[in-house]
Amino acid sequence: MADRPWHRSLIKTGARLLLGGSRGHVQDGFPGLNVVRRNGAGEVFYRRTKVAELSSADRLRKQSSGIIHVVGSGPSIRDCDLAELEKGSAILLNGAIGLIGEQIAVPLAIAVEDERFVWRHSEMMLGKIRSGTICLFSVAVLRALSELDGRWLADKTVILIDDIRKPYGARRRSVDDMKRLDFVRLNTTGSAGFSLAPDRGVFQGGSVAVSALQFAVYCSPKTIGFLGIDISNAGEPRFYETSDETAFSGIARAEARILEHFVLAKEIASERGVTFVNHSPVSALLKYGFGYDARFAAVSTN
Repeated sequence: MADRPWHRSLIKTGARLLLGGSRGHVQDGFPGLNVVRRNGAGEVFYRRTKVAELSSADRLRKQSSGIIHVVGSGPSIRDCDLAELEKGSAILLNGAIGLIGEQIAVPLAIAVEDERFVWRHSEMMLGKIRSGTICLFSVAVLRALSELDGRWLADKTVILIDDIRKPYGARRRSVDDMKRLDFVRLNTTGSAGFSLAPDRGVFQGGSVAVSALQFAVYCSPKTIGFLGIDISNAGEPRFYETSDETAFSGIARAEARILEHFVLAKEIASERGVTFVNHSPVSALLKYGFGYDARFAAVSTN
């Protein structure tokens, strides 16, 4: 299937032309989506019908334990044995949802922020994500899912991924705007940021892993592990794809941006007593002091 239906491409282009860069992100929820928030919690409406309750990040924190694994869909997942992965410790990103019911019985949460994944893999999402699952979803993903099936979100635990630079219902923020926010940390150039209060927004840094990481640090675990966060081999098929069915990935183009967000996050997590552990032998994180831990490496039978 195409990255997005033609009508979505028209709406996206039209919003940018009519509203400009400061409000073009209105298209994420247009038409039909309305998110009503009260301290992180709230309700989600689609075409005036309530489709979901909105939970705060505290729901994720209460469900988490001393270790959280952020699990991506990089090719290195094929070489992982996840049998020893702690139950309920994994935040599954995008296609890693496919591991549910196979290598991962019960995830801590799932996270999707790009609506293109919904349009490409709605069957996977609707089939794999069970009732009660904690779902970290962006505005665009909520609208796309509601457009596909207005009833599906009702029994999920939905937490909003709101882009701090382009917040829902408000104008785009400048670097100076973000510097004034007491829950935000920026790097020296202002090109990367980190939110200490994800209910008030997170920095989207070229990969949903960046957003999920801010939620994970908020949970205050002792350890955050990274599986399938490869970044370096974004042109290769993801673990659930074949060579002739590989969707375009913007990860390679966004590599520098992703890495600077991870580096800043590592610094902030260290201040809070949270240790990062990388379980991908090919990850671009290796170049930035994220040493490789082979805990989940599958034993070769050769």
